[in-house]
Amino acid sequence: MKIEHIGLWVNDLENMRKFYETYFNAKASEIYHNTKTGFHSYFLTFSDGARLEIMQREDVRHHLSGGEVLGFAHLAISLGSKSRVDTLTYLLVDEGYELLSPTRTTGDGYYESVVADPEGNRLELTV
Repeated sequence: MKIEHIGLWVNDLENMRKFYETYFNAKASEIYHNTKTGFHSYFLTFSDGARLEIMQREDVRHHLSGGEVLGFAHLAISLGSKSRVDTLTYLLVDEGYELLSPTRTTGDGYYESVVADPEGNRLELTV
């Protein structure tokens, strides 16, 4: 069994598409638009075949900021090495994205950092 894709509601579909294309080399599908519901989405495909569906609809606008909420806590992205984790973490911070947890080795042995994407979703960058 494998997870086919993860879906993520977003406010600014185009900005989020550009973010994942720019920093994670995701390839976006053509935009899907359901004219009856106002639903728009892109499937973002990463080099290993993993997919993230970013979705937007006018009536889905509520986003809690700060702290933890029930549901998915973060999206972990394996970059392959400590140096790539460091490099991308510093690049994102330099470009104005919020650093939520600096690079470190966790108690369970992961080398990681946590940064926020443009809409505050937690991205765990790991080896």
